[in-house]
Amino acid sequence: MSSTPKTTLVGSERAPLEGAREIGPANPKEMVDVTIRLHSRAGKKPIVSADAFTKPIAKRKIMSRQEFEQSHGADPESIAKVEAFAREHKLNVKEKSAARRTVILSGPVAAMNEAFGVQLKEYQHPNGKYRGRTGAVQIPTELQDVIEGVFGLDNRPQAKPHFRRRQGRAGARAQAAGVSFTPTQVAELYSYPTGVDGSGECIALIELGGGYNPTDLSNYWSQLNLSETPTVSAVSVGNGSNNPTGDPNGPDGEVMLDIEVSGSIAPGAKIVAYFADNTDAGFLNAITTAVHDSTNNPSVVSISWGGPESSWTQQAMASMDEAFQAAGAMGVTVCVASGDNGSTDGSSDGSNQVDFPASSPNVLGCGGTTLQVSNGHITSETAWNELANNEGATGGGVSNVFGLPSWQSGSNVPAPATSNGGRGVPDVCGDADPTTGYVTLVDGQSGVIGGTSAVAPLWAGLIALINQSIGKPVGFINPLLYQNATAGEVNDITTGN
Repeated sequence: MSSTPKTTLVGSERAPLEGAREIGPANPKEMVDVTIRLHSRAGKKPIVSADAFTKPIAKRKIMSRQEFEQSHGADPESIAKVEAFAREHKLNVKEKSAARRTVILSGPVAAMNEAFGVQLKEYQHPNGKYRGRTGAVQIPTELQDVIEGVFGLDNRPQAKPHFRRRQGRAGARAQAAGVSFTPTQVAELYSYPTGVDGSGECIALIELGGGYNPTDLSNYWSQLNLSETPTVSAVSVGNGSNNPTGDPNGPDGEVMLDIEVSGSIAPGAKIVAYFADNTDAGFLNAITTAVHDSTNNPSVVSISWGGPESSWTQQAMASMDEAFQAAGAMGVTVCVASGDNGSTDGSSDGSNQVDFPASSPNVLGCGGTTLQVSNGHITSETAWNELANNEGATGGGVSNVFGLPSWQSGSNVPAPATSNGGRGVPDVCGDADPTTGYVTLVDGQSGVIGGTSAVAPLWAGLIALINQSIGKPVGFINPLLYQNATAGEVNDITTGN
């Protein structure tokens, strides 16, 4: 046993999932990958100034990925200290990245227990078994200024996809609103820019399960009669991969919805899906891999997965929020679905919750509407809320974690339940009600899918078109959107609840 003094890693506390039953200790020989997130070499210095994103796009300075790594990446000395820590505990260094401030270690459960002062156990939950821990992670005191977060010891499913298939419910509402749209039809209804196709842009999709079938995509593009076929590729992050399940009601539905919506709207853009495990470590690594990818160079990231703020550790939310800050500094826009379970976000105790990562003040939170159309024109657009019919509702509310951003100060955001909160969600919206949903093709089956999962790639496609049209990435666009919201530049949704 190591005699090195240890300290508690603030914000790393975990409790068992509600409804989980402890089975016993985890297999001491089971191999585990742990992601170590390091502090920035810039210390607590802000990545950009407070007013950087209030400036017009043309006057913004955008860091290159190389510049960001040099100024805000991990210090090589910090990486070396973590490598020494790994050697001391007989852990292998599987991967390291100064830009992503990440070192990934691999080793057996027994070694991880000793290295991080935890007792990993097996739990049985109605949704399946997982390896978990309770309490906080312990790290060497000498590394408390080096290590920001430790992820992956606990491999519980961290997030859910925010899509819903249309139900075959009869009735007046279904007859009146039971229409569907292709993504291109929705783009036309919203007057998306024409004469551009997203050429020169790359849209990154974060996926935590499932996969896509190229044959389905080819058939889908043919059905839409697109003038060009989008280029789609996959990047494996950790143990994740493009792995279609063959079940159109499973995560394949999420993956295909993301690709088909974003690719239809911006067929000239590269569509790159980053596949990772559905854990806090997998989610974080997928985001940092996409944001810092200097090969594909994404200018937009679309995320359709998330969960109530109460289901996350403080360290996870802090590290992911910092990754979104990095994205903005490098001119990358991050669009995130706000959830499909109304103001509780599906929380087990029924309390009001907002979905993270949509609640991060450094992303564009994307909510949902019900869209009514006649003769090719929008006749009605209201907040999507069909919880009474068990058909979902747009996520939204006030964060209990992130404070009110300055650019939301004039938006009449209700008071938060906690003194730390205040950030209002969502920022923007789009058609999401599955009753007025999107025509899709998943695992060879045609269907109609809605959910705020459709809105994140809808906005990602729009951002790609705008980037191409102005010849520069808009990056973090929230302050400018709020500045222009009262100038007739957007349609304010004021009905519904």
